[in-house]
Amino acid sequence: MIQDIKPHRLRNEYKHLSAEEGDTCLIYRDGKVLMKILDGEIFFPSFREIHGDVKKGIYGFSIDDRKLFLYMEPVEEREGYTYHNVNELRQALPREMAYAGVLGNHLNIWYQDNVYCGRCTSRLIHDTKERMLYCPECGNQIYPKICPAVIVCVNDGDKVLLTKYAGREYTKYALIAGFTEIGETVEETVSREVMEEVGIRVKNITYYKSQPWGFSGGLLMGFFCEADGDTALSIDTNELSVGEWADIERLKDMDDGVSLTREMMRVTYERWAKRQK
Repeated sequence: MIQDIKPHRLRNEYKHLSAEEGDTCLIYRDGKVLMKILDGEIFFPSFREIHGDVKKGIYGFSIDDRKLFLYMEPVEEREGYTYHNVNELRQALPREMAYAGVLGNHLNIWYQDNVYCGRCTSRLIHDTKERMLYCPECGNQIYPKICPAVIVCVNDGDKVLLTKYAGREYTKYALIAGFTEIGETVEETVSREVMEEVGIRVKNITYYKSQPWGFSGGLLMGFFCEADGDTALSIDTNELSVGEWADIERLKDMDDGVSLTREMMRVTYERWAKRQK
């Protein structure tokens, strides 16, 4: 998946560091990230290349020993660097820099959304010991927002439930997905989302694994389950453009090496194929 960058290592603990001219800048504008593509690989600019003020860089994280800073000031395209849709990072190389761009997007949105205190409207200040913003007037403390969500693979014998989102830029086949609501467990989210989107009940809900998803600020949790009872689908067309039972064999080549959704499709196929032997 996109976060699997070994042998490279993400160091995401916050440090109160000052940027230097040669450090890497992550710069976002309207859902786009400033980068250059050269010989099939992406590059993010340094402070020197954008003539950026190093004093305004916010330390984000490191990949190995390479420090990456968020730069929130307006920057025009220059030196071969142009703004690209952040979704292009899904397939970009090298993988460790693609993941850096996604993680930076998550942080950038959080910083943009939290300039002023939501309680008293005073301007927030960045803490020097942890990744936290606080209000000097009322003491409000704000940490990065991580939204729990589920990805659900529903099976019925040799069939699997495939969907396509309605009104989304992403138009490929997907699985049932949705955010956890206040007061419910993630297992309850699984049952609710399946019922809301396709109108069926599920059983034997089993946790698979998780994935940080900086495109939406979510922490995705994958679950496998089985249809329980009537399998006739009633599609919520506000959420889905397609919902259908498909032969599991169709999942054979759907893993893109990026998303939890696609990995779960591959695992479903491999489990099914093993039973056929």
